[in-house]
Amino acid sequence: MSATMNRKVDVDGLEVFYRDAGPADAPVLLLLHGFPSSSHMFRDLIPKLAGEYRVIAPDLPGFGQSAMPAREVFAYTFDGLARVIDRFTEVLGLRRFALYVFDYGAPVGWRLATWHPERITALVTQNGNAYEEGLSEGWNPIQAYWRDPSAGKRNALRQFLAPESTQWQYTHGVSDAARVSPDGHALDNWYLSRPGADDIQLDLFLDYASNVALYPTFQAYFREHQPPLLAVWGRNDPFFLPAGAEAFRRDIADADVRFFDTGHFALETHADEIATAIRGFLAKTLQAA
Repeated sequence: MSATMNRKVDVDGLEVFYRDAGPADAPVLLLLHGFPSSSHMFRDLIPKLAGEYRVIAPDLPGFGQSAMPAREVFAYTFDGLARVIDRFTEVLGLRRFALYVFDYGAPVGWRLATWHPERITALVTQNGNAYEEGLSEGWNPIQAYWRDPSAGKRNALRQFLAPESTQWQYTHGVSDAARVSPDGHALDNWYLSRPGADDIQLDLFLDYASNVALYPTFQAYFREHQPPLLAVWGRNDPFFLPAGAEAFRRDIADADVRFFDTGHFALETHADEIATAIRGFLAKTLQAA
């Protein structure tokens, strides 16, 4: 088993924290986390994949152990996050890699793929959406903010940043909540409690509209390039519906879509099953490449 190294790297003046495991010369798998988490969400998955792959999991700017510059000097948009991660891959010399995307990591990863399709060897999406039919009614308050970005609508969304909301995201749709370690949501809540973190997240709530606007661009990339894609989806996700996973088959002929009886943070309960699916998928995909 390969040890996971915890590193930081300077990306054009912004410090990015990342976890790095596996042989340096192995095929690379880049893991991109979601809201409100960090690369800590991959703590169980990384050791299960690092024997065969070099697994790299950065924290997005403003999340986890990466730098959290003030909003006055860094624009917290998904385009901004993606450009930092794009440069991160270049600083690390990652010329080709497979992507694992989850939640916020999906629109970041889809941008990287559309900007540099030649670099992408495969895609794994775990509740990482790219279709409007994948958005549940849970998005209604955020969509209302897109239509009316007033202070009132913004403040109404602070409920999504409350500790009980974070815990709910981890446990909703899970058959036995005792299987979910409290450490994940406790750590996320600690990061969310840092001064200024709330407004950063509210900025990203507002900018999520840019991701939906880009769905046709992402889908065009899927259709044109036909990247090998595995969807491993918690079917009880309150935010991203199973229809969003099924929709990948519309644009990628051989998309492999699998559902697990769990919620949004599927790795909390199904890391073994998802790791097995990824190993089989990548072994077949990268061997054929």
